[in-house]
Amino acid sequence: MSDRACNPVGSTLTPALSLGRRGSWATALFMIFYMTHALAAAPTVIVVQGAAGADEYAPHFTLWRQGWEAAAKAGEAVCLSIGTASEPTDVSDKDALKGLLDKQDAKSNEELWLVLLGHGTFDGKTARFNLRGDDVSADDLASWLQRFDRPIAVINCSSSSGPFMSRLSAANRVIITATRSGSELNYSRFGGFLAAAIADRAADLDKDGQTSLLEAYLLASRQTQEWYKSEGRLATEHALIDDNGDGLGTPAEWFVGVRAVKQAKDGAPLDGLRAKQWCLLRSEAERKLPAEVRAKRDALELKVEELRGKKSTVSEDDYYAQLETLLVELAKLSREMQEQK
Repeated sequence: MSDRACNPVGSTLTPALSLGRRGSWATALFMIFYMTHALAAAPTVIVVQGAAGADEYAPHFTLWRQGWEAAAKAGEAVCLSIGTASEPTDVSDKDALKGLLDKQDAKSNEELWLVLLGHGTFDGKTARFNLRGDDVSADDLASWLQRFDRPIAVINCSSSSGPFMSRLSAANRVIITATRSGSELNYSRFGGFLAAAIADRAADLDKDGQTSLLEAYLLASRQTQEWYKSEGRLATEHALIDDNGDGLGTPAEWFVGVRAVKQAKDGAPLDGLRAKQWCLLRSEAERKLPAEVRAKRDALELKVEELRGKKSTVSEDDYYAQLETLLVELAKLSREMQEQK
């Protein structure tokens, strides 16, 4: 495994390899054939440390950033950090972020993780993440990410981050915000718990040997609420996750294990299926899968899970006919990859 650390903007970058994800029943099927397959290209993690605002917050944000950097290093991801220098450079943090996003491959099968650590604001119309110099708004990010077809996670761990969800939500994306609205404007602690949980195997609820983004979100959300209870304070932040593209988000308390079990009042679909497929520190078996195989398999698994969610609304014959079709597609993908060996 590489000893590569995260690269601050402006340093020489060395590509990294990725360390794989889940061990589901479909993974077991594929691994029969691909145990010796070459490792895939790496995911990219961009970690942005925002403006501290006050000296007391700087050590917290630095520690959170270092947690993400350590997780990316362990996962052998390409890791880029913004906001780390003690003195401002000629390039503003906002321009540096846009520049990094402009250089990313928009069509890759590997995930792009964008992690925002710091403070946020909301003026009733526009939510912003605070940077040294000009802040970056939800509208800015929506514009910069519009060209991307690759899987993207935007994890905004700041106060007033809720409005980022509706602006950035889209197909093939996971959006996490530390707050459920722009009016939750107090300092957010969620980011610290999530930075620790993303590489914590104790968060592995389904016991597949790795911690998914969903599992890290659930643990961090629970720990955040437990902190407020232990301190006897009214909780001023309530994290949300969105991965089905509807921009509504699902709170952690709606989950039992890794499945959302409560029903939204308007019948809107719940989240979690896609985020359960994302893992920064993938398992030994998962990391042997090529990125294109993982992407195809994940898409088929999502269809299987979505079908299971509709089981009560379709006839038994129709349900099993559709399920059989999906399983046959998984088997065909497995055979095609075997022939390419």
